[in-house]
Amino acid sequence: MQAGQLAPMAAGGGCLARAHGGQRTDPICGAAPVRSQGMTIGASLHPNTTTPYRLLQSHHGNNGSSPSPFEGVDVVFHTAAADPSKNDLQLHYKVNVEGTKNVIDACKICKVKRLIHTSSSGVVFDGVHGLFDVNESLPYPDKFPDAYAQTKAEAEKLVIKTNCINDLLTCCLRPGAIFGPGDKVIPFLDHHGWTHVTIGDGKNCDDFVYVENVVHGHLCADKTLATMEGAKTSGGKAYFITNMEPMNMWDFTYLVQQELGYKRIPKIRIPTVFIKPASYLIEWAYMFVFSNFGIRQPQMLTPARIKYITLNRTSSCNKAIEELGYKPIVTLKDGLKKAVKVYIEMRNKDFSKRE
Repeated sequence: MQAGQLAPMAAGGGCLARAHGGQRTDPICGAAPVRSQGMTIGASLHPNTTTPYRLLQSHHGNNGSSPSPFEGVDVVFHTAAADPSKNDLQLHYKVNVEGTKNVIDACKICKVKRLIHTSSSGVVFDGVHGLFDVNESLPYPDKFPDAYAQTKAEAEKLVIKTNCINDLLTCCLRPGAIFGPGDKVIPFLDHHGWTHVTIGDGKNCDDFVYVENVVHGHLCADKTLATMEGAKTSGGKAYFITNMEPMNMWDFTYLVQQELGYKRIPKIRIPTVFIKPASYLIEWAYMFVFSNFGIRQPQMLTPARIKYITLNRTSSCNKAIEELGYKPIVTLKDGLKKAVKVYIEMRNKDFSKRE
């Protein structure tokens, strides 16, 4: 198989793998996710990357295929995940847990040296208490707000536990709220740009992270694990990765709308005391009534989503800075401009095709 070739893989959806001894030297860059079987697979690499990479993609949870795409590979970046908006435990368990087991097994069989796993900052969020500049010492909660966070935590534990088994070094990264070209936030805000709705008191902050910074964090982790000292320090650990610019979540969405060209946007605030009961009622209705007609529940109106968008969720990157040498390479402002620019270009192309 040639470097850069798209190949099937016995894993939970998709990975980026770097082969040793490859000849490819042209820069690889991109941020749009690849979608398959309800999964989102990050396919982004730092613009300055000159090492050969392969994007490996397969059906989630498929452990019957050959792990051969991992042969001759030094490092695997396991980035696959099912759509977080779908609160389907069976789906998320198959992709996040069983899929991660398959990736680990394939790495062991093919003697891969390093496995960098894309986890989530949600693995320490219980949906009840806000997170304020938390660090990696915060334990996993006893209960999670949804199936996505629960299974991502299980997958993270598997990867951490695997460190140093069969000489495989592992590391997990916990990105904050990822945004960039190809995300769902910008199209949603564009479609509802005529108004700005705030749910709750509007005081909660979040840690957003531009997709290129997430990619950069993965490369920092790989570089660290590749050294003897770094392997001792960072092997089997998890790290929060953000833009290190926590801000009010509703201010962020307002900035996106302004960048999209919406001006003088009327603001509406809906108290949590009204929206929470409504979200449970709506979920029940879609689960037992509307689903029979193939009608899907709006993503913003799920009980789990209400918890995510009304509670504070910020974390510290100090550990990643000190041990991985991580530092954001794209500011929040620049990332926002890049993401919106790409979205507008894609939107205009779609409009021109319809005409």
